[in-house]
Amino acid sequence: MYWILRFFRSSLGRKFIMALTGLFLIVFLKIHLIGNSLILLNDNGEAFRGFVEFMESNPLIKVMSIVLMSGFIIHIIQGIDVWITNRRAKGVNYSVSTNDNASFFSKYMFWFGVMIFIFLVLHLGNFWYGLKITHEINDTELYDTVIAAFKNPVYVIIYELGIIALHMHLRHGFQSAFQTIGLNHGKWTPFIKFIGLLYSIIVPLGFL
Repeated sequence: MYWILRFFRSSLGRKFIMALTGLFLIVFLKIHLIGNSLILLNDNGEAFRGFVEFMESNPLIKVMSIVLMSGFIIHIIQGIDVWITNRRAKGVNYSVSTNDNASFFSKYMFWFGVMIFIFLVLHLGNFWYGLKITHEINDTELYDTVIAAFKNPVYVIIYELGIIALHMHLRHGFQSAFQTIGLNHGKWTPFIKFIGLLYSIIVPLGFL
């Protein structure tokens, strides 16, 4: 049992946890995109309201929302921890590969994450806080709140910048997560990189 605790306290263990939480959040993004896409249907928000009601009333989803929030927090904390550790040890920005041949997306992985965090705070403040904390917004009003928010050009610009940062973060993060958990093979790695590239383009485009 002690070796497990020692592993998760090590630099490799922290990166492993960050990779697992990152993969979990990647799955969440797809679900979130599906839900958001329902807004585009010409049904005055009926499908979107039904989706929100299902997400809010299903006990399993409520449990998963706690897991999701925990995943966000752990991923952020671990990312900061790994970045600080790497800065102290080597004087370089966070990346899985810290050599001179590291890609642009790898070198600035941490800073794209910071941009996403700032966007996330604003995004949750607009919707999640009113729905979950203050209850100023109920399930049926969320559709109108979303529509009103995206009529504001300032919010649209902030949203687009956040999604662009997400694309940059995913470009390296997707394949890096698989590499960190040990799925790094000459046969499968190019395929994983290709899927990661597609995901990092298609999902952000979907949100945009």
